Amino acid sequence: MATPSTNTTKVSALKSEPNAPEAAIPTSSQQWQWGLVWGLLSPVFLGIVPILAKVAYAAGVNVLTLVAFRTGIAAALLWLGMLLFKRQFIRSSLPAVVGSLIAGAINGLGSLFFYTSLTRIDASLGQLVNISYLVFVTVFLRLAGQKISLLTIFRTGLTIGAIYLLTHGGAGPADWLGVGMMLFAAVTYALQLVLSQRIMLDIPAPTMTLYAITAMAVVVTIAWFFAPTDLRLVSTAGWEAIGLMALVTALSRLTLFLGVKAMGSIQTALLGVFEVVVTIVIAAVFLDERLTMLQWLGAAVLIVSIFLVRFEKGVPRFVDWWQFLWRNLLPRK
Repeated sequence: MATPSTNTTKVSALKSEPNAPEAAIPTSSQQWQWGLVWGLLSPVFLGIVPILAKVAYAAGVNVLTLVAFRTGIAAALLWLGMLLFKRQFIRSSLPAVVGSLIAGAINGLGSLFFYTSLTRIDASLGQLVNISYLVFVTVFLRLAGQKISLLTIFRTGLTIGAIYLLTHGGAGPADWLGVGMMLFAAVTYALQLVLSQRIMLDIPAPTMTLYAITAMAVVVTIAWFFAPTDLRLVSTAGWEAIGLMALVTALSRLTLFLGVKAMGSIQTALLGVFEVVVTIVIAAVFLDERLTMLQWLGAAVLIVSIFLVRFEKGVPRFVDWWQFLWRNLLPRK
């Protein structure tokens, strides 16, 4: 797939200026290569997160404590790093900051459902269901004034069938509530991914990461205050798991937004398939989780649905969401 239109525009502008140095023209290719690196690192970090969550639960940490403190610590680490080394990334325009906060708040809400789901279902099953966000990315891009194609409908149907096989085909009783919560988390993650591409036309990826994780931390901390727990009851192993999750969370969001800025939301999302592989392998080795044959069939159907995006026609690689909202949702005088 092609790189985002903004990169192409920059290269074209360089070519059209007679005084522009020729050495600056390959910048788009280099940016794409770095985007590929970030896009591959992000699923590695994201694939480790469910495993660490299971470790924390085994150590007696409850859901709200886990989500609130891993996100809060991740936000604190990012703020500390920015203040010490990259203060120029802190300042930005008000619309860009507000957009980042909105995207982060959406993802914060989704994270509550994500980690609650992991208390009910296996990490490998949860990650397979969560990867359906790749299909929702296409759906959201289509909804921005584009006609829903038959292929998009077919892929959505495949995804629903795959989720049924993954849920119903397990060795134990099907936990539809746990799967439903993970599916909601996938929808919010896809929405954040699509929104972030527009936001990062205005600000660098580290800046969006900073404010998005800050909003996530605020949302989940508010949830924790509704049902606080005695932190003295959290074991050392529990705090270690939370600390590692905080570090992995910060790195996963930073590499995710760097990838989206360089390659676009769909291309970065496709690389996210790799996070399922990471989770399944680690879960099998350390948590002794196994998928049944029916679940492997569901996984195969889901992967087919995801990669059919290459045959989608007319899907915008970029959507100006502010313009879309202005034209379609805001009242006109």
